[in-house]
Amino acid sequence: MISLNLNIVATLILSIILYLLGNFLTNKIYILNRLCIPPPVVGGLSFSLIIFILECFKIINISMNTILMPYFMSFFFTIVGLNVSFYLLKKGGKSLIIYWLLCAFLGFCQNIITFISSKILNINPLVALMCGSISMEGGHGYSLAFGRTLESLGIKSACSVGFASATLGLIMGGLIGGPIAKYLIEKYHLKSSNHTLKNHNLQNSKRSLLSTTDTDFFIQILIVLLCMNIGSALSNFINIYFHIVIPSIVGCIFIAVIFRNINERTKTIKLDFPLLNFLEELSLGMFLTMALMSIDFFSLSSLFGPIIFIVFCQVVFIILFAITIAFKFLGKNYDAAVMVSGMLGHGLGATPNALANMGSVTNKYGYSDNAYLVVPLVAAFLLDIFSIPCILFFINLLT
Repeated sequence: MISLNLNIVATLILSIILYLLGNFLTNKIYILNRLCIPPPVVGGLSFSLIIFILECFKIINISMNTILMPYFMSFFFTIVGLNVSFYLLKKGGKSLIIYWLLCAFLGFCQNIITFISSKILNINPLVALMCGSISMEGGHGYSLAFGRTLESLGIKSACSVGFASATLGLIMGGLIGGPIAKYLIEKYHLKSSNHTLKNHNLQNSKRSLLSTTDTDFFIQILIVLLCMNIGSALSNFINIYFHIVIPSIVGCIFIAVIFRNINERTKTIKLDFPLLNFLEELSLGMFLTMALMSIDFFSLSSLFGPIIFIVFCQVVFIILFAITIAFKFLGKNYDAAVMVSGMLGHGLGATPNALANMGSVTNKYGYSDNAYLVVPLVAAFLLDIFSIPCILFFINLLT
C-alpha cells in the first residue's frame, strides 16, 4: 500500500481543489443544486469516499495535516457573532419570538430523541448526541465544533458521526420543506398578501468588494482576530477555573456580539459587512472541506445503522412538530406555512436550505415579508442563544 503524508501547504492546496470541484459539481448536477448541498460537502465527501474505497483495496493511505481547520472554524463563528445586531431583532416582533421559542424547543426535543435512541440501540449517549441538535439545527459547523470537544473527551468518532448525520439532515431538509408547505397552503387555501412572485434578494444593497482598500481589509481582519483571541481565552478560563466544557467558538461568538452592539452605539469602527460576509463564506468553505475530506469511514462504518435510525426519527418528529404545533402557533396563515418550510430546512440542515425552501414556495405562491425577516434572523444566529447552552447542558449531563 502506498502511504502519503501531506504537509500543511499540500493539505490546503487539496482543500481548495476539492472546494472548487464541489462548486463545479453542484452547478452542473441539478439535484445537488436543487437540494442546496454546499460545495464543501460535495467535494470533501467525494474525496473521503474515494479514499475509503482505495483503502479497502489496500491501494493507498493518505494522512493530512489539518492544523488550520480549528482556526478557520473560529474565524467563521466569530463573523457570525459580528452579524448579530440587537436593533434588527426588534423588527421581528411577536412572530420572531414565537418562531425563536419553537426552534429552541425543537432543538431540546432533538437531543431527547438521541438520548432515548441511545438506550434503544445500546450505544454511547454522547455518540448519539451528535445526531441531535448539534448536527440537525447546528449543521456541519456545529458538528465540527462540538465534535472536536467530544473527541477531546474520548469520543473518537464524534466528528464523523456528526458530519454523516448533518449531511443526511441537509438532504432531507431540502426534500421535505417545499412539499410540506405546499400541503399546508393548499389544504387551508392560504393566500399571500404580497403577490410578488420574484424571489427576494436579501443583499441587493451590497457594494462591490472591488472597492475595498488594503487598509479596510486589514482593519476587518484585525477585528475578527482580536475577537477570536479574546473569546478563546475566555472559554479556556471558564473550562479551567469553573470546570464547565465550553468550546472556544462560544467565547468567540460572545465577544463578537458584545463588540458589534457596543460599536453600533459608539460608531468607533466601521464594519465592512460585504467583506466580512465574503470572509465568512471563505472560512466556512475551507474548514468544512478540510473536515469532510478527512472523515475516517473505517471507524464510522459500524455506526451507519444507528445514524440512519436516529436521523429517520428526527425527520418524522420535525414533520409532525411543524404541522401540528409550529404551524398553529405561528398563526395558521400563509406566512406561517412559508416559515414552516424554512424551519424544516434549517431544523434538519442549514440556513441556505431554509432560504432555498422558502424561495421555491414564494416563487409559486407569493412573497412573504415576515418569513424572510424572521427565519434568517433566527436560523443564522439568534438560535445560538438557546442551542449552545442546550447542547452544553446535555454534554455536561452525559459526561
